[in-house]
Amino acid sequence: MAVEEDDIYDYDYGGKPPSPPPGGESGNSGDEPPDMSKMSFLDHLEELRRRIFYSLFGMLGGFLVCWTFADELYAGLALPITGILQEMNLPDQLVYTNPTAPFNLYVKLAFLAGIFVSSPFLLYQVWNFISPGLYPKEKRYAIPFVLFCSLLFISGGVFAYMVAFPAALRFLLNFASQFQPFITVNEYFKLATTIILGMALVFEMPILIVFLTLLRVMTPQFLLRNFRYAVLLICVLAAVITPTPDVLTMSLFAVPLIALYFLGIGLSYLVLWKRKRSED
Repeated sequence: MAVEEDDIYDYDYGGKPPSPPPGGESGNSGDEPPDMSKMSFLDHLEELRRRIFYSLFGMLGGFLVCWTFADELYAGLALPITGILQEMNLPDQLVYTNPTAPFNLYVKLAFLAGIFVSSPFLLYQVWNFISPGLYPKEKRYAIPFVLFCSLLFISGGVFAYMVAFPAALRFLLNFASQFQPFITVNEYFKLATTIILGMALVFEMPILIVFLTLLRVMTPQFLLRNFRYAVLLICVLAAVITPTPDVLTMSLFAVPLIALYFLGIGLSYLVLWKRKRSED
């Protein structure tokens, strides 16, 4: 004898069909792992193209804002070198050897400053690109991510401008005091960009550690076990960024990075603690 579907419900559930699990038919209560399979490879490329376009648009806006203050920006950028040259009783005016050099310098300087001005918007685009790979509950940290990343990025640039860059300049100019410096604006800007922008980028190390933890690629225990190798890599990176060979100047770059590494470990522990609480 055929068994009707309603008879099955009567037999197993007292005459009532089974209720769907909490969170909808799929049972997704916000703790389900991200489903990246819903996006194809072309979808990822399209999303990347969109975020790059928005980022370029944001940098253009920052560039236009900073271009209106190009004179003030150059005056601020030149302060470290002019102050040291005045202390050495040397001419404090930089020179150029190409008629287009001042204009090109202002364009590059406005672009560099525009990156810092538009950094919150740029980091928001980064968040939008990587957020599909996070858990639903982890996606609510968009605002803290943007604010904390922007703070670290700008702090790195300020630290380089206020501390590391002047220290490197002072060493370089005093090291060869028997020569007459003939510093061009292009070479000076190249050196300043390498240090300031490089320091701003490496100050994002704690955020990188947090995201590797969120993606379950890295754990704080792993970072602590291998901190010796991390210190070695940080010293190598500091040696690359530092334009001088002396240990003191390199330490100005390496010590903050080591401190940021351990800050990242602390944030990684915090991420695991919050994840464990949400799962309990």
